[in-house]
Amino acid sequence: MQEEKPDIVFIHPQGRNWFAGARTDLTRAANIMPPLGIMSLAAYLEKNGLRSEIIDCYAEPMKDEEVADRVGRLAPPFAGFTVTTSSFRQATRMAGMIKKRLPSTRIVFGGAHVSAMPEDSLRGIEQIDFGVAGEGEETLLALMNSSSDAERASIPGLVWRCSSGNPVFNGRRPQTLDLDGLPFPAYEKLRDFPARYRLPLFNYPRGPGTTMISARGCPYKCTFCDRSVFGSSFRFNSAEYIFEHVRFLRRRFGIRHVNFYDDLFTLRRERVLRLTDLLTAWGPKITFNCSAQVSHIDAELVSRLKRAGCWMISLGLETGDPGLLKEHKRGAATIEKGEEALRIVKAAGLRAKGLFICGLPGETEETFLRTADFIRRNPIDDINMTKFTPFPGSPLYRDLAQRGIFEEDWEAMNCTNFTFVPRGLTREKLEALYRDFNRRYYSRPSVMWNYVSMLWKSPESWARLARNFHSFTQVRWQVMAAASRAGRNAAHDAARAGR
Repeated sequence: MQEEKPDIVFIHPQGRNWFAGARTDLTRAANIMPPLGIMSLAAYLEKNGLRSEIIDCYAEPMKDEEVADRVGRLAPPFAGFTVTTSSFRQATRMAGMIKKRLPSTRIVFGGAHVSAMPEDSLRGIEQIDFGVAGEGEETLLALMNSSSDAERASIPGLVWRCSSGNPVFNGRRPQTLDLDGLPFPAYEKLRDFPARYRLPLFNYPRGPGTTMISARGCPYKCTFCDRSVFGSSFRFNSAEYIFEHVRFLRRRFGIRHVNFYDDLFTLRRERVLRLTDLLTAWGPKITFNCSAQVSHIDAELVSRLKRAGCWMISLGLETGDPGLLKEHKRGAATIEKGEEALRIVKAAGLRAKGLFICGLPGETEETFLRTADFIRRNPIDDINMTKFTPFPGSPLYRDLAQRGIFEEDWEAMNCTNFTFVPRGLTREKLEALYRDFNRRYYSRPSVMWNYVSMLWKSPESWARLARNFHSFTQVRWQVMAAASRAGRNAAHDAARAGR
């Protein structure tokens, strides 16, 4: 009996997660997350009687032609792409190849980039038939069940082409979806889950592990955040739903560690406390990480998290400069509250991870050095310092020309390249500051000992490092070579300026 063909094939493009001068994909070397967005869409469609398949190019890298060939063999009525700004160009190339093989297959784009630029994402790119802006479940289902332009014109959240071929956006869909009524993401549609998927090195004690999102939206107004998908509201799964989700992952896939990827996991304190009660009373223990806003941290909450299995808390500290923090991290965050939150987390016996951004508008050499000093004097176990990327859905995107130099190269807008340079700095100077900070930070004895201690705290991370030593070494040499080139270029430019 012939297998029934899918109604839609979802594609998660790999994108070019690179930095200038490097060939190896930096993010895949240490972390591969499941594509939770299209997994949620797939589960929702299946619940409503539509079959789907997922091609995850991030976990299973393949050439664009291979993706088009696989979709061509499946011959679905729809092909859906989830795209970020940095993966948009690759996705359009794949879509064009699919259209050549399957002219009648409708191509649908969704994700953060389309949500931020609904009509512009389709303008001039004829291979994209439809766009889905914002939450995709109800919009995509309505699109797949529609049969005429008249029907499509009334679907909120949809971008479609009118008779002239120009894109038309129907406006945002009201956020009425009951998150507890959604099925769990379709993990079973990922090839070799969870074996192909890896949490960040030294960010978990034992595997297998995976990522979970338990809320949508954010009420805060940080200038650098793209809120185009879920808006500024905050909706969340109940503690009971999250607990059943965790139990499902443990029972079905043997998951032993969960990384809650919510920006504001601790925003609803009562929800978190209820979840800690459920996890603490549960027999099969798991460990988990979560993120928190510094103003949400208190000793009782952290103690309860620790008892329930929390292993590490990531704090959005962003910068060690009070002026930059006040301008960009709008809300209750202050330098003093950040330091207090770190002390509370460490006093409870948890690992503390600091999340920072380098190169925000207003950044100077002095503000960057204040951030370096903040990291040096505080008890931080791990850091993630990204290079500021101006995303189209962020408030900052509108006035960047007044704040510095912005090179709008979508494929390079991936948080590993300085596509924006604040006024008063050069790209070479930013690279030099970033390079020198990393060299000094990772050569500190306390940091080196911290990673040595992972031999018994996170032995699987060291095992992964050993198994993939060649790949990690390649990345390290490419980083050093690129940094050296940046330094030589800066010296050359300075010499020319002096002549």
